[in-house]
Amino acid sequence: MNPPVRFPYGAGDPGRSRSSQLAYLPITLIRDSRSVAVSGLLDTGSTVNVLPYGAGLQLGFVWEDQSIPVYLTGSLARVPARAVIVTGVIEAFPAVELAFAWTQTDEVPVILGQTNFFMEFEVCFFRAKLEFEVKPKSP
Repeated sequence: MNPPVRFPYGAGDPGRSRSSQLAYLPITLIRDSRSVAVSGLLDTGSTVNVLPYGAGLQLGFVWEDQSIPVYLTGSLARVPARAVIVTGVIEAFPAVELAFAWTQTDEVPVILGQTNFFMEFEVCFFRAKLEFEVKPKSP
C-alpha cells in the first residue's frame, strides 16, 4: 500500500496573497508515446476532469476524431468539449486511467474533479497549513 504524499498549495502567481493560494497537483498525463507534465487544480466542486485544448493537442488528440460530446456547466457551459481518456501518473503511485472533458479553449486550467479523479484518489486538505495529501484509493 502506498503512503500518502503531501503537497504544498500553489500560488500560481508570486504576487498572490496567502488566502488566494489553491491546491494544484503535479501530474503527468500520458497517451500512447506522448506525455505532458501539468499542474491540475483539485476542484471538489467540479463534476468532471477538464483538459485545456492545448494540452489535448500535446497528447496527440485531434478534435475532429473525438465523437463523444460532453456538456459542461457553469462558466464553461458555452465551451464545446469532447470525452477523452488518458493515463495519469502522480509521484510513484500506480498509473490510473482518467476521463477528461477536453475543452475547445485554453482559458481554463487542468481541473481534477469528481469524475473521475476523486474516484481514483483519496485527498485530504489541510488548508490552514496550505498543504494537501493524496494517495490512491483504498481497495
